[in-house]
Amino acid sequence: MPNAGKRTVQKRHDRVCVQLHFNICKETGVQLYKKHWYEHVPKSVETGKGGNVTIMWNQQVQTDRTIPNNKPDIIIRDNENRTCMLIDVAISEDRNIFKKEAEKILKYKDFTIEIQGMWNVKTKVIPIIIGATGTISK
Repeated sequence: MPNAGKRTVQKRHDRVCVQLHFNICKETGVQLYKKHWYEHVPKSVETGKGGNVTIMWNQQVQTDRTIPNNKPDIIIRDNENRTCMLIDVAISEDRNIFKKEAEKILKYKDFTIEIQGMWNVKTKVIPIIIGATGTISK
């Protein structure tokens, strides 16, 4: 089975994203229907903090210009503080963590600029890179 390793990495990636989404929802006051993160099933769009925070899960964002990389794993848009966080997760070899982190920031550079202009928010890319053995960057 040549794709078995790829499926394992994708499954690991998805579980990391689900846990992040669960914790973000918890922090922003989204009503959670499950007690534990591993039971959580993310919705495409969640609203927290009295409607001021929108959390998008795996959603492509339509922009004025054509931007090829417009679908990070999680987007947190805070209308009250006028901020937007683009979170993208990668499971990588331990030796490629810093390289992968830089790639993610560069990958979303154009998207970040476009989002800032469209939504009038300060935007930040947050790459979450985890090595195959659990190594993370500072």
